[in-house]
Amino acid sequence: MKLLLGLVLMMFVAGQAAAIQTLEHSMKTKRANQWEVVDIHFPVSTLTAQPEDAVLTAELKKGGEVLNVHGFYDGGKTYTLRFTASAEGDWTYQLSSSIKELDGLSGKLTVDAPKEGRKGGIKIDPKQPRNFVYENGESYYPICFEVDWLFALDAENLDDIPVTRTFVNTVAENGYNQVIMNAFAYDVTWKKDDKLKPEHEYGHPSVFPFFGSNEVPDHSKLNIEYFKRLDRVVEYLNDKGIASHLMIYVWNKEVNWPEADSAEDNRYFDYVVKRYQAFPNMVWDISKEALGYGHSDVGYITRRIERLRKLDTHQRLVTVHDYGYCGRFPEKLDFISVQLWGSELHSIMTKVRADFPGKPILNIEHGGYERSPYVVFNGAYTRPDVCLERAYQCVFAGTYPSHYWQGAAWNVIIPDLGKLPEEQRPKLEYYRHMSELVKRYDLGSLKAGDKKSNSGFALHDGKDRIVYYVPKENDFLGLKPGVLEGDFVTATWFDPFTGVYEKPIRKKLTKWLSFNKPEGEGFRILILEVVQ
Repeated sequence: MKLLLGLVLMMFVAGQAAAIQTLEHSMKTKRANQWEVVDIHFPVSTLTAQPEDAVLTAELKKGGEVLNVHGFYDGGKTYTLRFTASAEGDWTYQLSSSIKELDGLSGKLTVDAPKEGRKGGIKIDPKQPRNFVYENGESYYPICFEVDWLFALDAENLDDIPVTRTFVNTVAENGYNQVIMNAFAYDVTWKKDDKLKPEHEYGHPSVFPFFGSNEVPDHSKLNIEYFKRLDRVVEYLNDKGIASHLMIYVWNKEVNWPEADSAEDNRYFDYVVKRYQAFPNMVWDISKEALGYGHSDVGYITRRIERLRKLDTHQRLVTVHDYGYCGRFPEKLDFISVQLWGSELHSIMTKVRADFPGKPILNIEHGGYERSPYVVFNGAYTRPDVCLERAYQCVFAGTYPSHYWQGAAWNVIIPDLGKLPEEQRPKLEYYRHMSELVKRYDLGSLKAGDKKSNSGFALHDGKDRIVYYVPKENDFLGLKPGVLEGDFVTATWFDPFTGVYEKPIRKKLTKWLSFNKPEGEGFRILILEVVQ
């Protein structure tokens, strides 16, 4: 049963995840870890009528490195400086603030080596700008799962996030490393499935980012308690190595937003950026379908991007869930998000990649909505094998895929898949197999666009390796691996549905090679590698 939390939520949130290292300014010795979120709390004796509007910035220094980070009001009589140290060593900080008792405060912080598994934020690869890397230099290949209402699973739970953990653990176990989610959404506009069970329905949440409620909002004040609860979700994703691709707005989910560009709108937007910029797993998205539904124009979205970049010292990546905007203003963005549903998806995505050669491309919504026990929104493709096929066609175009399952889309989330009959469960393991293939053969580093066969698609490194996508229609495949250098090759068949690699076949490298596709339904992957 949903809790009626009332107009104002000011209770303390217990059960915080372990991702944030919490410190008090008064501590004589303060220590943290590289690439870990650090909160330094500053109590004040009195508050202004609008405490969110108080100015609080900190100059953080380590040697020649300087960060100027915006702090934020954190509820009660506390302000917080939240940041992530990019390097080990001794850091100092000094505050500048419109609050007299905070202005000029200074302190020191010793940053130790990163904890095991911490890799830093996600960046554009300077060597291959269509790819992503972590700050530590390791490759990051996004395999995305859109779960719009993830914020809501435990938003009405004061003490803990057990439902969120259950679902996020399943996501992590199946190879996904990015979740596309809303900062807030209210409800869908279309008719809901009559079979939808109340425990899987997250529309009409009683929590709200502002005072009042979505039906009767008071946009003049932010509900800090709401954001504390959202913290828990972003923290747990960070702990599981999953990026939070956070859509700050959504226009078509019945949210009662403040008027665009108003003081209330700016207050909300600025607060989100200040509060979440420190998370290494943060990826910014201004709005889902940003230019749709008549709410905003290109000028508004551009101003939001510029405002975000001024506030975000950590320089997290920025995109917009709108191909119309991305296509017109790619220079404003770090990567391009497209929504392309065409049946010839590989050729479509290949053209998009060619149109934006210096940018990563994410097909954030390719029309595939894998079926679930409920019909939520069918899109164009619902069979799990077809959805997977389309995801691989994005991969082999040198772009990045995403996935929808109707049991975790919009207002509907079935968090515990183990309670579903086997035949109703989504085929998330398909994407675990994809993740393992990507890592095993470093697909992100391979070149797309050269066919190298009489059908299908190919990725290659120009010397030692070609990976082929072999369509389901094929019985036979003729290869022309002209870029390989050597005398012999091994050919390994991979089944993307089972994750099974067949025993490698050794052959002499010739101008043309031929193979029979293994029996069975669906497409296959063939890996050709030079051996001595």
